[in-house]
Amino acid sequence: MLTKENIEGLLSNGGNVLSQDGTKIGSIGQGYLDDDTNQPNWVTVKTGLFGTSESFVPLEGARAEGNDIVVPYSKDQVKDAPRVDVDGYLEPADEDRLYAHYQLNGGGRNYTDATTDGGSGFADTGRYDDQDSAGIVGHDTSGPTTDDAMTRSEERLDVGTEKQETGRARLRKYVTTENVTQTVPVQREEVRIEREPITEANRGAAMSGPDISEEEHEVVLHEERPVVDKETVAVERVRLGKETVTDEVTVDEEVRKERIETDGIDDTRR
Repeated sequence: MLTKENIEGLLSNGGNVLSQDGTKIGSIGQGYLDDDTNQPNWVTVKTGLFGTSESFVPLEGARAEGNDIVVPYSKDQVKDAPRVDVDGYLEPADEDRLYAHYQLNGGGRNYTDATTDGGSGFADTGRYDDQDSAGIVGHDTSGPTTDDAMTRSEERLDVGTEKQETGRARLRKYVTTENVTQTVPVQREEVRIEREPITEANRGAAMSGPDISEEEHEVVLHEERPVVDKETVAVERVRLGKETVTDEVTVDEEVRKERIETDGIDDTRR
């Protein structure tokens, strides 16, 4: 069983609330004391985006583990707990709803918020107030006696960024076949008949043979034909590169603000 002293230290160290299997449910929010026993019976857990939502968890069966509180409930069970305003006081009707959700026997008692701005300790009344100091005036109808001022708080957005994987790109090469047409000049030899008259210059060669005879002359003809040869050559290098592009994303989120109004005061000042 966690005592008031245990919770006081845990509230001031900014620990977390863990499920039985060690899963983080959220950070420790506020502690609530039983008005009759002045012992801690409830603690709130900050969940949701930036811890803007708080869920009540009973401390029955809970234990301290370092700066954390381990509760015998799952993360989903805590996050699905009935929504109760964290306004410094736990009404009996809200308590009954929470006991029913966690399947516990209890209810019928009132609980007071045991933390203030820093959430660092307890007082006998269940609220962390220095009630022995001077300057106490008036009576707070919603809780214990306070000084002559109330604190107005508001939520503010703390927007950051995180890097996540959006996709992958890869290079792949494959072989295709295409036809290449190229024209090259080729040469060939053809037979051509040349005739020349008998002159004094060629008469001797012309009359060197028999007067009448049969002869046959043969000429070998040649021609060129295309010869195809292929070679592999490197033509370019391709690689994948990355570049960072900056976009602007607008975040739209609701924040809560406390406003203070006066009741029963006729302010005629100008």
